[in-house]
Amino acid sequence: MAATAYAVVARNAATRSDNRIHEDSVAKTYGFSGGLVPGVTLYGYLTRPVVECYGSDWLARGTIDVRFHRPVYDGGRVEARAETAGSGLSLRLIDSEGTECVTGTATLPDRPGPAFADLDIAWAEMDDPRPDAGEESLAPGRVLGSVVEALDDERYRGYLELVEDDLDLYRRADLAHPGGLILTANTILSANVRLGPWVHVGSTVTNLATIPRRAVVETRARVRDRYGRKGHQFVELDVVWLHDGAPVMAAVHTAIYQLRG
Repeated sequence: MAATAYAVVARNAATRSDNRIHEDSVAKTYGFSGGLVPGVTLYGYLTRPVVECYGSDWLARGTIDVRFHRPVYDGGRVEARAETAGSGLSLRLIDSEGTECVTGTATLPDRPGPAFADLDIAWAEMDDPRPDAGEESLAPGRVLGSVVEALDDERYRGYLELVEDDLDLYRRADLAHPGGLILTANTILSANVRLGPWVHVGSTVTNLATIPRRAVVETRARVRDRYGRKGHQFVELDVVWLHDGAPVMAAVHTAIYQLRG
């Protein structure tokens, strides 16, 4: 398939989340026009044309790398585009004005492989109380407290409705949607440290196996890097998802954990 596209009206379902960057009045204090549609939702939009191109094989061993460049707001019409580029796909999420809000790539290698060298992240308990996000709590090499979640039917249906993904593959094969899984990378960060308004800015993901939609999934993470750029403070996490003790997905997940004032 040379190219495919998927149009959708963006929805911000996180207006009441602890991350107040998704709430209009707070987002405007940082120069945005309103609350941001979460990056994990935009990620879900982009997976639609990828899965349409590659099918369930991509859920078992595919890769995707996405970077968020411009905000998307509730009610804005966006189009997720996938075009053949070399041995993979070039991805773009474009708004109604033609602005590239998200860009990325996706591939379907012959066999699954990790997104980073070391998948051996230890199980850890969370600190109680949570420390503030900062140099010590997000020091490179620190293992974060693990998260265990069941992919229940309500969450499954709710996520498919949110991203308006009507591909029959998920229902027919009873598989979890990858966007619903990447959400846990946000959860593990916010569950381990106290954050102000923060922004998910990119993810590099490798699928290692298909995941049943009713699975119990364990998410583990370790701080890969922490750095400053243009007044913002960034954190990169190595994240691995496990089902029945085996890795099923891995990612390098990047966020601005402290926005410049």
